[in-house]
Amino acid sequence: MQRILTTLGLALACLHAHAELDLNRAREMDLDGLKGVGPALSARILKARDVRPFNNWEDLQQRVKGVGPALSQSLSEQGARIEGKAWVQTK
Repeated sequence: MQRILTTLGLALACLHAHAELDLNRAREMDLDGLKGVGPALSARILKARDVRPFNNWEDLQQRVKGVGPALSQSLSEQGARIEGKAWVQTK
């Protein structure tokens, strides 16, 4: 029984780790849970989002200091999305 519960717990953790997180709806604690995002960056994201939601990844990068292509890629790989879309590197 313990083995089943442990396996189930690991499976749920894996699902959660790859769950999508909409940056226009994420809570502070959700943002802080992303690798590369700490309290200061979470605060900047929330402040910019309070003005208006992010249209896309480029909008996020332009409006939030500290968010560039490398962090956008990392966040996207962790399941972050804007308008349902993952980060796609453009020229």
